[in-house]
Amino acid sequence: MKKTKIIATVGPATESEEQLIALYRAGVNIIRFNFSHANYEVARTIMGRIRKLNSEGKTNLSALLDTKGPEIRTGDLETKIQFEKGDSMKIYTDISKFKNDGMSLFCDYTSLIEDVNIGQIVRIDSGLFDVEVSEKTSDYIHVVALNSCLIGSRRHVNLPGVHLRLPGITNQDKKDVLFAIEEGYDFIAMSFVRNRSNVEELRTLLAEKNASHIKIISKIENQEGIENLDEIIEASDGIMVARGDLGIEVPIEKLPVYQRDIVTKSMAHGKFVIVATHLLETMIENPFPTRAEVSDIFNCVRQKADCTMLSGETTIGKYPIKAVEMMTAVINEAETTMMYQHEDFSNDGLCIRDIEKKHLIKNALVTSESLDVRAVLIFTKSGRLARFAAAFRPNKEVYAFTMKECSLRYMNALFGIRPMLLPKWSENLEENLDNAISFLKDYKILSKGDRIVAVNDIQKEWKEIPVMEIITIE
Repeated sequence: MKKTKIIATVGPATESEEQLIALYRAGVNIIRFNFSHANYEVARTIMGRIRKLNSEGKTNLSALLDTKGPEIRTGDLETKIQFEKGDSMKIYTDISKFKNDGMSLFCDYTSLIEDVNIGQIVRIDSGLFDVEVSEKTSDYIHVVALNSCLIGSRRHVNLPGVHLRLPGITNQDKKDVLFAIEEGYDFIAMSFVRNRSNVEELRTLLAEKNASHIKIISKIENQEGIENLDEIIEASDGIMVARGDLGIEVPIEKLPVYQRDIVTKSMAHGKFVIVATHLLETMIENPFPTRAEVSDIFNCVRQKADCTMLSGETTIGKYPIKAVEMMTAVINEAETTMMYQHEDFSNDGLCIRDIEKKHLIKNALVTSESLDVRAVLIFTKSGRLARFAAAFRPNKEVYAFTMKECSLRYMNALFGIRPMLLPKWSENLEENLDNAISFLKDYKILSKGDRIVAVNDIQKEWKEIPVMEIITIE
């Protein structure tokens, strides 16, 4: 019963009903759709399968749409070009002036010439090919190859340290967000978030479409995102340490430091945080991970991330279920070494009632350990109380009951929270507590003599007052 959640990216290796069930049983909580490559019809079919399996009680999976974002790419080439270290070449930004001469490239970032400086490193094909700017003209930049590489069409371009003049949401992203709303996704992971206004742009779009329940996960992927990290966290529901592009955009030796800082700061704001990319990369081809990968997952748990994420391992990998089982095993082992101290987090954005509930849930967690009770039960309509509990990093199992499907799916991302849809939600709050206890007894989670701590509301003079109860199961 791991506390750290797992996100798995769906693809050809895992899109069938049988594989989705196998992913869930192996430990997956959220299915990610990578819309850098996704097809609407395929995504719609897979989402239909997830909804069907959830409704049949075979899975409890949430869905995350990961946007393509405002990426920069090279242009189309007639044939691949083999560049050698020391080669001089030109990179054009005006397609009408680009010459497909075997020693030039086109880049679709129109501000490239203006934004880069002499001596700047331009990273092409996800860091496989580095070139240094030696000259700038009105039509192109002149660069020198720092290593040899075979380059094909439409390769990624990264400009480390450059503050890019790109939109927060592209036209394609807007179409994808509308698709996410239509298909009932629970999370949108926003790529290449650089500042607060990027997040607010997406939040406004969701609000206009009556979809504010969809949670926004900001992906930190470049230096500008690092520089504006605090304001991005404040504006977001969750954060992703997107180590792929981030490891290209910043000096690679700084990546572990930035990962630690992003996780720590997200926790300090009470927001959920995901660590992604290359956690079990070798299991795309091999049935067994490297020792370094096992240590990487172990350290993610030690850093107290809410979620870890798999990408190629579960999309095109030969061993998708084994990869999840391995991740679950390492998480479980790492969690046996942890005793969480329930560090406090910021009250930013919380009303007085929220702050009262926040303190109450912390006391409930502390009490549950002092009395060594079986579990903590909480009741939440929006999932906010569950977020407070997760942010304090509970040591005991926390069962969070709700009557809303969207809240249930949101809580799948929260550390240590076991979300439950209460079949009979009542306006009588004491009745909800009785129904929840009966539900857990029916599923053999609780039995006679167990003690629990319950955080519930009571009705007093037409007001709901949050209270904590210690209950012995009869």
